[in-house]
Amino acid sequence: MTERALDFALARVPSVNRALRGKLLETNLTLDAFPDARAALARLKAEGTRLAILSNGTPRMLASAVEAAGIGALLDAVLSVDTVRRYKPRPEVYALVTDALAVPAADAAFASSNRWDVMGAVSFGFESFWVNRSRQPNEYEDFSPRREIPNLVALSAGDGR
Repeated sequence: MTERALDFALARVPSVNRALRGKLLETNLTLDAFPDARAALARLKAEGTRLAILSNGTPRMLASAVEAAGIGALLDAVLSVDTVRRYKPRPEVYALVTDALAVPAADAAFASSNRWDVMGAVSFGFESFWVNRSRQPNEYEDFSPRREIPNLVALSAGDGR
């Protein structure tokens, strides 16, 4: 999907050198986490929370991202849509979490900066948190998260989680 999006963008902006395509795709394998992520995940882990990533990314992309961010030791699972051959916000994708961690949806908390992803998680029955770092408007009023938070530190601060 990322590759297709990049190809579309390059086609829309023909002044960009297409020779950059490979380098741009490779950057997805070395992305770092937001600065607050490691500390927030470490605090949640210390509190006994089981942690997982659920992503539309491929297993290769996710393994590289987890390694680049240095968060592998904090995670109990890294789940890719590749196993169900569907993308979020399909319910089959969110079921990967309940299956992998053996928890009912109502007992799982879900955090994302993508409002559409939070909508899908709410629809599935997860207790959901919208990490709205850039103060975007709420485009899914009917599928409200439990809370809108400015960063992951707010999630791990013990303030109503």
